[in-house]
Amino acid sequence: MSGEAKAKTILTGVKPTGAPHIGNYVGAIRPALRLAGEYAQSYLFIADYHALNAVRDAEALRHDSYEVAACWLALGLDPSKTVFYRQSDIPEIFELTTILAAVTPKGLMDRSHAYKASVDKNREEGRDDDADINMGLYTYPLLMAADILIAQADIVPVGKDQVQHIEFARDMAGYFNNTFKQVLKLPEYKLEAGPHGAILPGIDGRKMSKSYNNHIPLFMESKARRKLVMKIVTDSKTPDEPKNADESVIFQLYTHVADPAEVAGMREAFEKGGMGYGDAKQKLYDALEKTFEQPTQIYNDLMANPARIDEMLEAGAQQARKIARETLSMTREAVGLKKLA
Repeated sequence: MSGEAKAKTILTGVKPTGAPHIGNYVGAIRPALRLAGEYAQSYLFIADYHALNAVRDAEALRHDSYEVAACWLALGLDPSKTVFYRQSDIPEIFELTTILAAVTPKGLMDRSHAYKASVDKNREEGRDDDADINMGLYTYPLLMAADILIAQADIVPVGKDQVQHIEFARDMAGYFNNTFKQVLKLPEYKLEAGPHGAILPGIDGRKMSKSYNNHIPLFMESKARRKLVMKIVTDSKTPDEPKNADESVIFQLYTHVADPAEVAGMREAFEKGGMGYGDAKQKLYDALEKTFEQPTQIYNDLMANPARIDEMLEAGAQQARKIARETLSMTREAVGLKKLA
């Protein structure tokens, strides 16, 4: 990492969507934690207002917000190095959203991938274009832009499907700066793990996803974890037969939780013959246990004491509001409103 990059600010947002699985860890959580240590300033927030577009159960939203916070903390997020907060604790975000709305063309919202996908789905089903589409979904890019711009973020790590949001944030900052004065920083996106991100297979061979019910949760009892691992679908080759390691779900998962020497050992055993799928599954289970045993304990302890989570998130919000108030004060002054006291 160059000295120039070291001096920049990185920001990540995570929606509270329930218990994470190994695919979430490998594709998003672990890379974000690594990147947090490579930049001068790191922000990570729980996007609870974004979740309101779909969640209609207050208790579920509260629980999921604690769950995602406990998850990141258990996996190594250090609140002394990363500013960790709830989106809903930063009121300046929502005022900036309103200011951005005043300079953002409606046509930009019309081009949002999420909105267009919902319209296309309605048309396929013979419904009105905007059936069941709320304004939260339609203006989602506005709120996301405010999340980013309020923190004066330089870098936002995203998957390929979220690049548009960063491009929109840049557009909105540009609209504001060109209309008033150069106040808002234009962020850049960073694609993690290649152009398509890290995609892990589930126990049935398809992409690991909660919707397919083929995922392996990060935090679960050892017996339940082993039971899931032993359900991984394999072919009918015997232990002595050579196997293509790269086509094996077991091996693909193992590469993300075992050390290089162990990975090399399994590949050799598969390709030369001599390792059965049962033994390989046991090795995968052992590696998962080694990786997640301690985080699981930390996670369970935090979930049993949500007041500790609140305390850390509130401390983070106090830090985040310093930069948020600075940004908002500059934008208010630029448009002709009173600066914040």
